[in-house]
Amino acid sequence: MEEHNTWEMILAGLIALIVILWFSPGIKTAFQHSKQVENKDWKGFLFPIGLVILFVFFLILVRS
Repeated sequence: MEEHNTWEMILAGLIALIVILWFSPGIKTAFQHSKQVENKDWKGFLFPIGLVILFVFFLILVRS
């Protein structure tokens, strides 16, 4: 695998920094909103995660 040049690494860092700065107002708003909302929607979060875990488990079983 080929190593990246210095200018490519600097460019990738600048792009990452711009993306972080671009999304920071939305991230702040989301954090403030999440502090005000009660955490009662765990089923809505855990159900899709559980389905993904089961899907990966079955893929591993079929593959072996």
